[in-house]
Parts: sequence; C-alpha cells; structure tokens
Amino acid sequence: MSLREEVSKEVIVALKAGDKPRAATLRLLLCALQNKEKALQRELTVEEAQQIVATLLRQRNESVDLFRKGGREELALKEEAEIIILKEYLPPQLSKEEITAVVKEKAAGLGATSMKEMGAVMKAVMPDLKGRAEGRLINEVVKEVLGS
Repeated sequence: MSLREEVSKEVIVALKAGDKPRAATLRLLLCALQNKEKALQRELTVEEAQQIVATLLRQRNESVDLFRKGGREELALKEEAEIIILKEYLPPQLSKEEITAVVKEKAAGLGATSMKEMGAVMKAVMPDLKGRAEGRLINEVVKEVLGS
C-alpha cells in the first residue's frame, strides 16, 4: 500500500474518532502527496513520498521558530502537534553518533581532512543518509568532523 493510500485511510479513522487536528494534518499531507502525483503523472516512489513528508516537517519547524519569535505560543504549539503526526510517516531518524560514524567513514575513504573537502564529503554521505537524518544535522556533523 502506498503512503497516499495509507494516509487516506488514516484520515477516515481520525474523522471517525473525532480527532480534528490529526485529520487536518493528514489531509494536508494527503493533498501534498496527491499534488505531486498529479505533477509527475505517476505514483510516487517511497523516497519521493518521504521527501514530501520531510519538506512538510521542515516547514513546520521553521514556522515554530517564527511563531515563537513573534510571541505566538499557541500557534507554535499547534505546529508542534503537526510535527509529531508527520514524523509517524518517516523512517526512524539516525542519532548524531550514527551520523558521525557514517561521516567519518566517508571522509576517511575520500581522504578528506579539511573544510575545503566539505562539498565532496556531503555529496558522498547524502545518498546514505537521505531521509534518515535532517540535512542541517548532517551539515553540522560534517563541519565538526572536518573542523577537528
């Protein structure tokens, strides 16, 4: 079953349970998935669907920061609730230690020792970590590994 079909069923379950915030979040995800499928004129791959979820998560995280800076705590809390729901549709995220191990392995394989090789290291690790870790966190780890 595709992610779109799974989310569609979850929307119905949330509506029957009277969970309006969950239903609204899942409808948003369903709409994003359907729009991408229409644009591509085919069913999404697992990786493409996960990328859409990751994009929605990134948008929510940015919104939380902006709402907090603007003193709108109630809106920040609403976005955080959506983040929790959206995270259910991504594979488990890697810890910083796991990311560091992958980065060190790839950097050693490339012979990268300075920040000048950061682009090459990022290019090497992203295929392995895509969808399993946030790009921002990967970037931080690469800087730490190459900076030390």
